[in-house]
Amino acid sequence: MIDHTGIPVADFDRAQSFYDKAFAPLGASLLMMVPLEHTGGVKVGGYGRERPVFWLHETAEAGPGRHYAFSARSRAEVDAFYEAAIAAGGRDNGKPGLRPHYHPDYYGAFVFDPDGNNIEAVCHAPG
Repeated sequence: MIDHTGIPVADFDRAQSFYDKAFAPLGASLLMMVPLEHTGGVKVGGYGRERPVFWLHETAEAGPGRHYAFSARSRAEVDAFYEAAIAAGGRDNGKPGLRPHYHPDYYGAFVFDPDGNNIEAVCHAPG
């Protein structure tokens, strides 16, 4: 049901560096930057596979408490996402593995991004 969503980030360049690396294993990248003249000088960019679906916008009001799960096409993509996110400065919030308390085939990994948001990659395909 969700077409697109976004989060506030304190430092766009730092967040971009993190998400560029964390999303690469999922086949997603920064697809669009909104021209500054349309945002009042605020950096706004959208990530996705075919079109922008996850937006970052720079603001002083960023902070923790948000959770976003991104679909992975395989368990190997979940593993690669986790490794890339940790290498990019993310903090562990749940190593890759099955979460049968959610669903028998739920395989996910969780990291905190530089602003403290809980970012997850999940694959629902059977092992």
